[in-house]
Amino acid sequence: MQKLMIDLETKSDIDIAKSGVYRYADSPYFDILLFAYSVDDAPVQVVDLACGEQLPEEILNALTDDRIQKHAFNASFERVCLSVWLRRNYPECFISYGLPEDACGNYLSPKAWRCTMVAAAYLGLPLSLAGVGAVLQLQQQKMSEGKALIRYFCVPYDTVNGVPQFHTPADSPEKWNVFRAYNQRDVETEQAIEQKIARFPVPDFVWQEYALDQTVNDRGIQLDLQLVQQAIRMDTLTKDKLLHQLKDLTNLDNPNSVQQMKQWLAEHGLELDSLGKKEVQEQLKTAPPDLQAVLLLRQQVSKSSVKKYQAMQNAVCSDGRARGMFQFYGANRTGREAGRIIQLQNLPQNHLPDLEDARDLVKSGDLEAVELLYEDVPDTLSQLIRTAFIPKPGYQFLVADFSAIEARVIAWLAGETWRMQAFADGKDIYCASASKIFGVPVVKHGINGYLRQKGKVAELACGYGGSVGAMKAMGGAEMSDAELKQIVTDWRTASPHI
Repeated sequence: MQKLMIDLETKSDIDIAKSGVYRYADSPYFDILLFAYSVDDAPVQVVDLACGEQLPEEILNALTDDRIQKHAFNASFERVCLSVWLRRNYPECFISYGLPEDACGNYLSPKAWRCTMVAAAYLGLPLSLAGVGAVLQLQQQKMSEGKALIRYFCVPYDTVNGVPQFHTPADSPEKWNVFRAYNQRDVETEQAIEQKIARFPVPDFVWQEYALDQTVNDRGIQLDLQLVQQAIRMDTLTKDKLLHQLKDLTNLDNPNSVQQMKQWLAEHGLELDSLGKKEVQEQLKTAPPDLQAVLLLRQQVSKSSVKKYQAMQNAVCSDGRARGMFQFYGANRTGREAGRIIQLQNLPQNHLPDLEDARDLVKSGDLEAVELLYEDVPDTLSQLIRTAFIPKPGYQFLVADFSAIEARVIAWLAGETWRMQAFADGKDIYCASASKIFGVPVVKHGINGYLRQKGKVAELACGYGGSVGAMKAMGGAEMSDAELKQIVTDWRTASPHI
């Protein structure tokens, strides 16, 4: 045996869309119902675990044999689920597997796995099995009955004394037979996809990156759950209080409603196209005091970044770590990793001078003190989000960022030599770009330094085909359309290869 293709049907009381596969499989009520497989592209077999069938010994051994490649569509699901299932049901074979000492969570090595979804995404295909099957016009398409069957057999229909209740094969033998066929069809569809895209193999270096990504996801990140729980409690209490204040000021049934709030503002002389952060910030400069008070309260109530605390609570595993926060090739046009669940790639910055004190107050649960010392509680909670991630004792987190990565990559791809030389000489690319656009020397905090910001906006907007709209979205809203259009034209003239 060289290759084992797998598809699982599983059950759990955890919502995988909200919590991710690691938390889903971590539940004591998680189990594998059906195990479909193909050895070396032979016809697909289905093992009905829910009805008492057992995996053949050679298949069981293959799961922990890293010399045998395991294939699956969205392989992280199968790999994580099988890791937990093997640990619970066959601990002896998992103990002999030989995990590294620093492994957090003990998962099967991703190096022995190949993900058909990644292989499809590498070619710009969709990230769903049904989507890939449709685009490639496969004969063996994913069965449309799957969603209803998953709801029936894999999701609890009730809870009795705190224990989730699931339908069993005996509840509907006919549906169960269709479910078995669905499980088998998924592997057949995956086989057909691999056959179609085999002419365009994924390079080894991408699979090495995939294995690294999976290791990062397996290790996860420790959460300070006391801080998380207190932040959620404070946010709920504060939002309720702010909504009551808004109701008193506006007499609206639901001041959280965008439509109702926009209508109320219009009736009071302030017409807004949107209640987005930027537009509200702009209106706060000139609005009358009574409307300013409403807009400020509305802004506090609608602050969404504190929802990350709820995402943390949804995703955290029984050992206090959140896992599966990144999806490899999630942005399949560029190959960039995509953030999932907590969205670690998009965390609010913090500028509180007394960050540690604020953190201690929130963690202690003293809402009155937080309200007394900090004017905007939702904003304070938002600024503390990064501090909810904690390293293990004796370790520190290092925070780093690539410098002007977009500008560097596009210059290299296009062969824009003056830009590459500017980087090689250690120059500030935003100043260099502004200098080219405006034809004058630009020095950060020096001569014509005020033009640097315009150079930065142009860099971010124009490098990848953006024009006036992109310039406005990235910080150029204060300039006129004519000025923005001229900057776009001058930027393109200065960088013809791009």
